[in-house]
Amino acid sequence: MKIVFMGTPDFAKDSLEAVYNTGYEILGVVTNPDKKKGRGMKMTFSPVKEFATKNNLKIYQPQKVRGNAEFIEEIKNLNPDVICVVAYGKILPKEILNIPKYGAVNVHGSLLPAYRGAAPIQWAVLNGDKKTGITTMYMDVGMDTGDMILKEEVEIGEDETTGELWERLSKIGGKLLVETLKQIENGTAPREKQGDNFTMAPMLDKTIAKIDWDNKTAIEIKNLVRGLNPIMGAYTFLNGKKIKFWKVAIATKEEILANGKNKSEGQEKVLNGTVIYSNPKEGLFIKTKEGILKILEIQGENAKRMPIGDFLRGNPINEFDVFE
Repeated sequence: MKIVFMGTPDFAKDSLEAVYNTGYEILGVVTNPDKKKGRGMKMTFSPVKEFATKNNLKIYQPQKVRGNAEFIEEIKNLNPDVICVVAYGKILPKEILNIPKYGAVNVHGSLLPAYRGAAPIQWAVLNGDKKTGITTMYMDVGMDTGDMILKEEVEIGEDETTGELWERLSKIGGKLLVETLKQIENGTAPREKQGDNFTMAPMLDKTIAKIDWDNKTAIEIKNLVRGLNPIMGAYTFLNGKKIKFWKVAIATKEEILANGKNKSEGQEKVLNGTVIYSNPKEGLFIKTKEGILKILEIQGENAKRMPIGDFLRGNPINEFDVFE
């Protein structure tokens, strides 16, 4: 079966690698244009382009695909049996979707119809979901609205971050894409309508990253920290300085009592965001709307991420300090 592959990040690279290792004929690889990154503004390739270059695959990098008659004609001339799309980053027009005889197949990071959109993995963690998975589907002109083919469900770990879940699902996505292609080739691939009971997973806005001490519980803040790791980090302010949290836990009563006095007494009298206990050895504990948050990994303003104990040794935080 002859394939055109379209994708950009590492999540897509794992699917491309799986298809390549299976031995399918890859006619071309389409990925986003190179970007300048870092302080030196060095031109960098997408993970998909890096893999394609290493394995001598034909690469296409159009600035746009919609209304790009020249690019569409190139794909027509390749005459693929199927187009595989994984986190490409651009909406494909009907003119491209109609080219291959088996259609275009997408790998999506959720159990559709849950979390249609650009950030399904992130939102599953942010919302504290217990399970998620991968769905392969036939693409149509809608946003992740096509008929479903195969699914694989996974449990989300209680402390698992978006980055960790992303890495797990990317491997599963590659495996499921290969199985999907085999079933399409054999004429055994199922086809299931999604229906109207769906949820959306839009791109993350940076404003989501600020911790709301007044209205969020310890569990909700923990999910925010997990969901934004390693994308941007959840942040707050202390004495006018920006602080990011990268790893936190829900403090137990035993941990609080173990510090020598009952820090839970009178908590209703102090503001949410107040430091209940702070010590380089035992850690940093902060009051929330409901529950106490234990900080495990932190990043000070213009500093590197570090374990909370290392941070507190050089940056003391006092009891009854209040995070904004």
